[in-house]
Amino acid sequence: MARDDAARLTTGSDTEALAALSAAYSRIRSELGRVIIGQETVVEQLLTVVLSRGHGILVGVPGLAKTLLVSSLADCLDVSFKRIQFTPDLMPADITGTEIIQEDQVTRERVFVFMKGPLFAHIILADEINRTPPKTQAALLEAMQERRVTSGGAPYPLPDPFFVLATQNPIEQEGTYPLPEAQLDRFMFMIRVGYPSAEEEKAIVAATTGAGFARVTSQMSGSDLIRAQDLVRKVPAGDHVIQYALNLSRATRPDQPEAPDFVREYVSWGAGPRASQHLVLGAKARAALHGAACATTDDVAAIAHPVLRHRVIVNFNAEAEGISPDTIVDRLLERTPRLPAS
Repeated sequence: MARDDAARLTTGSDTEALAALSAAYSRIRSELGRVIIGQETVVEQLLTVVLSRGHGILVGVPGLAKTLLVSSLADCLDVSFKRIQFTPDLMPADITGTEIIQEDQVTRERVFVFMKGPLFAHIILADEINRTPPKTQAALLEAMQERRVTSGGAPYPLPDPFFVLATQNPIEQEGTYPLPEAQLDRFMFMIRVGYPSAEEEKAIVAATTGAGFARVTSQMSGSDLIRAQDLVRKVPAGDHVIQYALNLSRATRPDQPEAPDFVREYVSWGAGPRASQHLVLGAKARAALHGAACATTDDVAAIAHPVLRHRVIVNFNAEAEGISPDTIVDRLLERTPRLPAS
């Protein structure tokens, strides 16, 4: 982070700190643009998750630079990064760490020593998380929730900041272990990574088939990031913004009186309270990225899809008619009024 911006983020007023954060966001996007062409929405959603102290899961077909995006983001944020390739034979201790017996060089006494696994890093890329059995998935998700690992009855705190950014291939399901909906709920955002446009793909091919390869440089330190996360919590969200987020979440539940007819017809299960929390917190983070003084209903609407798409479970009728969770969210955004500020 530029020295002046770091100073404003640390010692300046909230207004100055927001301006510094927005400037840092612009530099991060510009820096990532050297290696990631296009995907502006994906980058914004990733940074929204990071500023919210949440976790994200990226869904897209192979070859869309999901791994490169996450590793480049770690370089931009100047934090430690570990990539874990999930496979069917991966065990919980392979990611959390394990205790081994070591002999004390002085007393010759043998003691158990905890050897930390790859989970002990600031940003974890859980590559193809649906390739590993539920036991290992559960160990990762427990660490995500508790932000610590327990071994031999002793807790070991994970680094701060700590984020899990998982990837999942939506087209290959043979030999996979899909995450249950209750575990998917631990992820703040489900981010769809789509194909590039024709112009973007041409630029990608030109940039990656030459002799050189661009590298990103650090734009924000880990301590700056923690201060930015604290700043996000201070961004105000009016009652009308919170109510709008609640209205969206509650309308996804087919057994609630707020649910419209199409939700009752096509949805089996709707989003829980965690969705409402993430809609408001994500709106605050998005507002902070853009240097806004408060969160708005526009910020809530902008993140509704990544927050709700993995929390809305459609039924057989919807699948038969080609109606996806994103379609349900589109309709909810169209019909849910945005309340004016009081």
